[in-house]
Amino acid sequence: MASNIFSMVCDESLWWDAIFTLLFISIAFASFMFVSRRSTKGGQNPLPPGPRGLPLVGNLPFLKPDLCRYFSDLAQIYGPIFKLQLGTKLCIIVSSPSLAKMILKDHDATFANHNPPIGASVLSYGGNDMVWKHHDDPDWRLMRKIFVREMMSNTSLNACYNLRRREVNQMVRDVYVNIGTPIDIGQLIFVNLLNMITSMVWGGILSEERNSIGVEFRKVVSEMLVLMAKTNVSDFFPILARFDIQGIERKGKELLSCVDSIFDSVVSERLKMDEVQRKGVNFNDTETKDFLQILLELKQQENEGNGKTSLSMMQLKALLLDIVVGGTDTSATTLEWAMAEMMQHPEVMKKAQEELVQVFGKSNMVEEPYLSKLPYLNAVVKETLRLHSPIPLLIPHCPSQSCTIGQYTIPKGTDVYLNVWKIQRDPEAWENPLEFLPERFLSDTVGYDYKGNNFNYLPFGSGRRICAGIPLVEKMSTYFLGSLLHSFEWRLPENVELDLSEKFEFLLKKATPLLIIPTPRLSNEELYI
Repeated sequence: MASNIFSMVCDESLWWDAIFTLLFISIAFASFMFVSRRSTKGGQNPLPPGPRGLPLVGNLPFLKPDLCRYFSDLAQIYGPIFKLQLGTKLCIIVSSPSLAKMILKDHDATFANHNPPIGASVLSYGGNDMVWKHHDDPDWRLMRKIFVREMMSNTSLNACYNLRRREVNQMVRDVYVNIGTPIDIGQLIFVNLLNMITSMVWGGILSEERNSIGVEFRKVVSEMLVLMAKTNVSDFFPILARFDIQGIERKGKELLSCVDSIFDSVVSERLKMDEVQRKGVNFNDTETKDFLQILLELKQQENEGNGKTSLSMMQLKALLLDIVVGGTDTSATTLEWAMAEMMQHPEVMKKAQEELVQVFGKSNMVEEPYLSKLPYLNAVVKETLRLHSPIPLLIPHCPSQSCTIGQYTIPKGTDVYLNVWKIQRDPEAWENPLEFLPERFLSDTVGYDYKGNNFNYLPFGSGRRICAGIPLVEKMSTYFLGSLLHSFEWRLPENVELDLSEKFEFLLKKATPLLIIPTPRLSNEELYI
């Protein structure tokens, strides 16, 4: 959902700018840096092992862009738990299911916090959203409760199904007008996912003349995602934060101000419509509710009950922003990988398309209520998340107190990363772990669900901080993928070889965009219009 310090170091040009800045400033702060180094007290278990670093910068200069493989290689040397010193930040990397269970289940309460980098803190209303707020904060529990119970419930998701259906049909039309030409499938999915998310957030109030709000919002969100992935030297050396050397904090505040003004405009419009509706004019089908309508109705009910309003307007906007940021780039990345793997394995695509024909026929579009009848398509999504987990190191956990994991001391405030990329490719847990085999999920749909109880499979994390939006992500992923596969045949351009190499930018993306050519599949041409 938001960036972390490891993702930032992958921007090599900015990283080297930061290195030169640090070398210039480091002498003045040398004493501070040495004092800030952690050590264990007598009688305590030692820190995990790890490679030696340089004075001041620690292991920062030795990090490689392909962090998942780099950390996996270090695990072969130092074991399934090791440490890295990144400037003043002590980081622990864990890469075994048993240790992941200790952190995410046995010591869940201790490791349930996240420590936001500066960019993420600014872009989340000062860390006041569900991702970064401390789990023991009553506001976090309230936001999580409202999000899960009121927004991710079957009732709420079903109420905005027509909004999702409208956007999926529009995506199919967008592809149809480009028949026979290469399409950047990742970009197509991202734009249409963002359209779908914003439609669910406020879709019930956007008339044609107000669509400019959606266009502006998409632009701001794209800029936010870019900013989150930028290197920020202040995250490694907090003493420099006051100088905002790279202007990341300033830019983040500008973007958040834009988002805030858009939210204010949309909320104002919704409140005006609600006032008109109370006078007897109904603009919305009761079967089609957007998330903003659900949240504002909840606030109104609480106010009328003379109780304290449980959700502030800032928290409401932070929740909506979590949905937008968390549900777009990660899902688009997963679906691009799914399409790429099926281009590499055409037999998998054929099986998925045959299943879709059995359920829907060739004269009907895919409909979301019947996605549960597509076990093979769901297995394709699960296998994609296994091989290409969109957040392969998860969001770092930060212990609220020092504790012992695997006979090693994990100091309070340490950033703890779980290398899900390695865990989900472990040959001891997975047969033929490097092969794309959706069939492995057909025999055990319960043991390998998304609930985080199987620590060999953690695409959405586990414990208190497991992704709260799984029900929505699961619906959107299978709905989008099924619609693209059922409506079109896909092929690579002539003389183009498929590239499955990875690029780590907090998210694990394809190194090169997937360009593929669609051909209509359905028997009724009117379905595309």
